[in-house]
Amino acid sequence: MNQEGNVAASSAPQIVFFDLETNVPSRCGSGGGRFHVLEFGAIVVCPRKLVELESYATLIRPSDLSAASVRSSRPEGITRAAVAGAPTFEQVADRIYAMLNGRIWAGHNIQRFDMVRIKEAFAEIGRPAPLPVGSIDSLGVLTQRFGRRAGNMKMATLAEYFGLGQQKHRSLDDVRMNLEVLKHCATVLFLESSLPSVLSHGAHREWPVSNCSNNVLTVPTPRKSPPSATSSSLTYQRPLPYARGSFGKFIIIKLNYWNKFSFY
Repeated sequence: MNQEGNVAASSAPQIVFFDLETNVPSRCGSGGGRFHVLEFGAIVVCPRKLVELESYATLIRPSDLSAASVRSSRPEGITRAAVAGAPTFEQVADRIYAMLNGRIWAGHNIQRFDMVRIKEAFAEIGRPAPLPVGSIDSLGVLTQRFGRRAGNMKMATLAEYFGLGQQKHRSLDDVRMNLEVLKHCATVLFLESSLPSVLSHGAHREWPVSNCSNNVLTVPTPRKSPPSATSSSLTYQRPLPYARGSFGKFIIIKLNYWNKFSFY
């Protein structure tokens, strides 16, 4: 690579995959009927190699502690006791801002959920929210390109399809599972594009193509729960730790093939 190429690569914005865990709002009783961030997790990766550059995760004590459940239905779920001694959002806001601001934001259903919750959380403490230079919602990308072959578009279902284990519903684990799912989907799509007449017969016939504008793919969805069999809306879920280091080149090859996003 020549000197100009090296400069362009070094100046390219990094991608930050992030995920939030929140309470489930109740219209009456605890939590004030709104979302409270209970955990934040993020991984910064190089867009050319998907090498992990930085990671951060923290539990967060909500302003209304009663918003967190006393017990969790999940084995590793977040409970009130777990967040009681955690820092408040205001106490970790600087670190979260530094992780997110000026980077490409990526995640599963972040357009409809995580990005909205981040803005709300910063507004609650009277501070401007971090701003992305672009965003990649894997829910929209995979809905358009991978389709219903893996069932609904929940992260847990996609992970099960590829044999990646069970989702833990913890932020950093979910982020890492998101990366693994993208890598596997990109590999399949790359192979199908190499032998379309042999490998991709009927692979994309079951799912409608979503609209694409402003370098962002979005699919209407409520919160992070998946659609029912009769619903047209789509949604979210998530995790599995990956081996620290390179995630391979398949996803970058395929993203370039899709030609939907520009990282530079």
